[in-house]
Amino acid sequence: MKIESAEVLVSSPGRNFVTLRITTDDGYTGLGDATVNGRELAVASYLEDHVVPLLIGLDAHRIEDTWQYLYRGAYWRRGPITMAAIAAVDTALWDIKAKVAKMPLYQLLGGRSREGLLVYGHASGAELPELFDSIREHQEEGYRAIRVQTGVPGLPSVYGVASSANAQQGGMGVTTRYDHEPARPGERPVEESWDTRAYIRHIPTVFEAVRNEFGPELPLLHDAHHRLTPIEAAKVGKLLEPYDLFWLEDVTPAENQAALRRVREHTTTPLAIGEVFNTIYDYKDLFEEQLIDYVRSPITHAGGITALRRIFDYASVYQIKSGVHGPTDVSPVGLAAAIHLGIAIPNFGIQEYMKHSAATHEVFRTDFAFEDGMLKPGEAVGLGVEYDDEAGAGHAYSPAYLPVARLLDGSMHNW
Repeated sequence: MKIESAEVLVSSPGRNFVTLRITTDDGYTGLGDATVNGRELAVASYLEDHVVPLLIGLDAHRIEDTWQYLYRGAYWRRGPITMAAIAAVDTALWDIKAKVAKMPLYQLLGGRSREGLLVYGHASGAELPELFDSIREHQEEGYRAIRVQTGVPGLPSVYGVASSANAQQGGMGVTTRYDHEPARPGERPVEESWDTRAYIRHIPTVFEAVRNEFGPELPLLHDAHHRLTPIEAAKVGKLLEPYDLFWLEDVTPAENQAALRRVREHTTTPLAIGEVFNTIYDYKDLFEEQLIDYVRSPITHAGGITALRRIFDYASVYQIKSGVHGPTDVSPVGLAAAIHLGIAIPNFGIQEYMKHSAATHEVFRTDFAFEDGMLKPGEAVGLGVEYDDEAGAGHAYSPAYLPVARLLDGSMHNW
C-alpha cells in the first residue's frame, strides 16, 4: 500500500493549526497534527519542502521504518519543528493502519486498559472570588480534577489567568479576554511583566483558600511555567505541601535537568515536566533518578504515537505516569491520538483537556466524548477525526504569538 500524496493543511478556526493528510494509492487517508504554537509556518515548510517529497511511494504500513527514516535520515535531529513533522507523519500512518484494520486505533495499541481518561480543566481568576466561580463552573461541566492559576498582586497579566488584561496587537488595538488561547494575533508578541517574589508570597495563600473552600478531596494542579530557579522551585514545592497538590508543573526550565535534583531534595509535592521536551533522550536522567512523577509531552511535539509510546514504556519502569499536554494548540487530531494511546497504556496518570472552539470543531469532526470527568474514544475506525476542507478553507492563517515576559527591571525572563 503506497503513499500517493501528502497535503499540508494550514487553517485558523479560532487559532492556527497545521495538519498533514496522507492518502494511499488505494484511497485510504490519515491525519496527523503538526502544530507548533507561534511557529506554525516553520513546521508547514519543513513538511512541504523536505518531508512530503520523501513520503511519496513509501509503504504506508511500514510505520516504524518510516519513523526511523525521517529521524535518522535528517541528520539534524530533535527539536520541536523536526519532531512535530515526524509526529504528523507517524500519527497519519497509524490512522491509516487502523482504518485498514477496520478498528479504532486503540485496539491496535493493545486495547483498553481503562474505561476513560481522567482529565483536568483550567480554572483561573485574577482574584479569589473569580477563581472560586471558575472552579465551580468547571465542576458543573463535569471536571473532577482542576488546575488552579491566579493573578498575582501588582501584575496586570499572568500566564493561565483568563481575565488578565491582554493588549491585543493590531486589530483595533482592543483589550480582549482569552479563555483557551494565550497566543494572540499580531506581528509581534505581547510583553508581560513578572515578579517572582510576589508570586512566591501569594501562591500558598491561594491554595490555602481553595482548600478551605472546596475541601481536601478535589485534585488540584498548578503550573509554574518554567519561571523559577531551582531553589525557588524547591521553596514553592515545600510551601504547597500542606495543600496536597496532584502535581506542580514546570517548576524550573527543563533544559537544566540537574535542577530537578535540588527540587526533589526539598519537597514531596509531585512534579510534572516535559511539555517542551521532544525525545526520549530528554527524559533519561529524570527517569533513572526518579526526579519527576508525570510525563507532559504531547504526541504532536514528541515524534508521534510511536515515539511517545516508547517514552511511556520507559517511564513505567520507574513508576512514572503520563500527564499528556493538551491545550487548544494541540489540534483535535493530536488530542484524539492522545486519547487512543492513553486508553491503552498501563501507566496512564491524567490528561489535560481544554475544549476546542465551535469553529475548530467545524473543521475537525471528532467522535471522542467527554463524560463524567473523562475523555473516551469513539468506535469509529482509525483516530475518529475527519478534516472538512471547505470549512478549513474559510479560516486562513493569521499571525499570532505567545507572549514574552520581562522582569520588573526590564530584563527578559521565561514566559
